[in-house]
Amino acid sequence: MRELVFDCPEQLAEALSDALLDAGILSVSVEDADFGTEAEQPLFGEPGLEPTTQAWSRNRVVALLPDGEDPALMLASACAATGIADVPEWSLRDVPDADWVRLTQSQFDPISVDDKIWIVPSWHEVPELGDAISIRLDPGLAFGTGSHPTTHLCLSWLARHLQAGQRVLDYGCGSGILAIAARKLGAGDTVGIDIDPQAVQSAQDNASANDVVIEAGLPDMLPGWHADVVVANILSNPLKVLAPMLCERVVDGGHLVLSGVLERQADEVAAFYAPWIQLSVWRSLDGWVCLHGQRTRAAG
Repeated sequence: MRELVFDCPEQLAEALSDALLDAGILSVSVEDADFGTEAEQPLFGEPGLEPTTQAWSRNRVVALLPDGEDPALMLASACAATGIADVPEWSLRDVPDADWVRLTQSQFDPISVDDKIWIVPSWHEVPELGDAISIRLDPGLAFGTGSHPTTHLCLSWLARHLQAGQRVLDYGCGSGILAIAARKLGAGDTVGIDIDPQAVQSAQDNASANDVVIEAGLPDMLPGWHADVVVANILSNPLKVLAPMLCERVVDGGHLVLSGVLERQADEVAAFYAPWIQLSVWRSLDGWVCLHGQRTRAAG
């Protein structure tokens, strides 16, 4: 297989990518043409605060060609469809044959959390665990495979502080990894809530694959349910909106554990919870923090 490669300015990258796909290109990726130089330009944002422009000042477009197609004709067609008069200079490069399934799988090794929890993809052997628990979990569409610092922080808190029999609420459960870990660590009744039906299904499937029972559902199944530990690994903006509800779900003496919060956002997020639960940074990792607080009988 071959790839068509060319550079284009910021304002053309998205339109040309779409036009190439319409012309029959198999896939398109857009990269920073200045990657690895002093002119490299970061482009990122958290959900709800995405960058307004999904391109760099100088973009390198890499398009995977179907076998037998003329790259010049395909690029000319895409340019004509987007009203671009001058076809950019381009080059071709070979894509080496590979077992893409094995190559993809090789990028996901078992992950250890404080030597107490192992997250193990299904194609790997479970390592020698000792007293640790293992969670079988393949990378998928739902967030939460243990590799992100925020998931790692929440897992670490559960491994160190969860007591046997405690009821757990995982709000924004994604793959269900935190709820599954809680059950394997000895939690009692455990509920995972997500606004995405696909995440709910993923959490249910992953719990079944790990031989644990959790209740997973949409937020409307939540009324009246309270927990000894409420954990929410989402992002700062929804965490601020959810503050009254999440605090109300924590029983007297119970714990609230939050992540998805950048270090610079910690004080602001904690301030939204202050009327009910005093939060402080439990631990930080790679610029992210885990906030923790305990509800007292005098609170809220």
